[in-house]
Amino acid sequence: MPTARVIGGGPAGLMAAEVLASAGIDVTVHERMPSPGRKFLLAGHGGLNLTHSEDRDRFVTRYGESAERIAPMLAQFGPHDLRAWAADLGEPTFIGSSGRVFPQAFRATPLFRAWLGRLAELGVHIERRTSWSGWAGGDSPDGALLITDESGTTRALTSDATVFALGGASWPHLGADGTWVGPFSARGIHVTPLEAANVGVRVEWSDVFANRFAGTPLKNVSVTVAGGEPRRGELMLTTTGVEGGLIYALGAPIRAALTKSGRCVLKVDLRPEVSLGEVTTRLGKRRPKDSATNWLRRSIGLDAASIGLVRESFGGTLPHDAATIAALIKAVPVVVTGTMPIDRAISTSGGIAWSEVDEQLMLRRMPGTFVAGEMLDWEAPTGGYLLQASFSMGVVAAHGALAWLERRADADRA
Repeated sequence: MPTARVIGGGPAGLMAAEVLASAGIDVTVHERMPSPGRKFLLAGHGGLNLTHSEDRDRFVTRYGESAERIAPMLAQFGPHDLRAWAADLGEPTFIGSSGRVFPQAFRATPLFRAWLGRLAELGVHIERRTSWSGWAGGDSPDGALLITDESGTTRALTSDATVFALGGASWPHLGADGTWVGPFSARGIHVTPLEAANVGVRVEWSDVFANRFAGTPLKNVSVTVAGGEPRRGELMLTTTGVEGGLIYALGAPIRAALTKSGRCVLKVDLRPEVSLGEVTTRLGKRRPKDSATNWLRRSIGLDAASIGLVRESFGGTLPHDAATIAALIKAVPVVVTGTMPIDRAISTSGGIAWSEVDEQLMLRRMPGTFVAGEMLDWEAPTGGYLLQASFSMGVVAAHGALAWLERRADADRA
């Protein structure tokens, strides 16, 4: 029976293991943590957002510069397939009000428990507390895998095909720490530096503003970065800056601006549904006895946090004339000085360059070795896009490995 080793027990790795085992391959998964799927389970702690229900054309655009590479993978295993897979495990899904897709139980634990049960039935061996550190045999492309168990014993193990799914470098205490970069780079495989993605950004708030408004959301606002298209959503004010889905979606242009000049100015529109002219007109009707706060609350409906943000951007005070304050409300400048550390990120950008793998995610320099998930150089915002692509890549890598094994078998028979 052909054998395969999967290095990493997250969604991409376990999906690859399932596909391989379903095809009759003897599969062993190596997971360095005491149990697999820890980041997956954490992601589902407040509600497991598996994928998204939006139409395919818009869905694909969420992957930015990697859309052309990921689109065929979504065609092979897309949102409908993922929902059918979950239902087959006894966890049907539903579409939330935002279009996001969740399992009926909402949490990750029931789905993951059923998945582990299926993998066990298929004969998948999960070796916990075993970590990969490189290859034996020097530069040989078919070098054995160096696997260290919890006793500290390192073995050189072989298999007919290998799938790597070690994740990026976010949440290292859950298993993904990016230490795989060194061994892969030593093999001459180009790896773009890993950076924090889907992460909060740093803003140097005054103590007064930070102490009063940290933990407060700014709802239904829009943000523009470096002259790009405005994006609407919600921001969360923190002691050290801003975070939330809207910031995550703008991660790439924010990082580009920070790389270029060391700072990035976000233009926050606090009333995107109202034109500048209309805001100015409403503010022009100030009653003589209105305080500045009451004026903004009554005229344009700003809450305390929004008013505080306008005040913060204007040096701790508020303009008195309607035109100046209207312009601020429609484009509050928020100066970002950096991102939060990578270990605070939901995911990472960077990774193995697409040029290093073929359409089936096999490393061109290492035939029979495949990579999937966050190890590759792509990123996506939260909302189900990260998990969907990871599952899809696991399927693609597994089918690639099956095709590779079949080619080898044909060669042996010839």
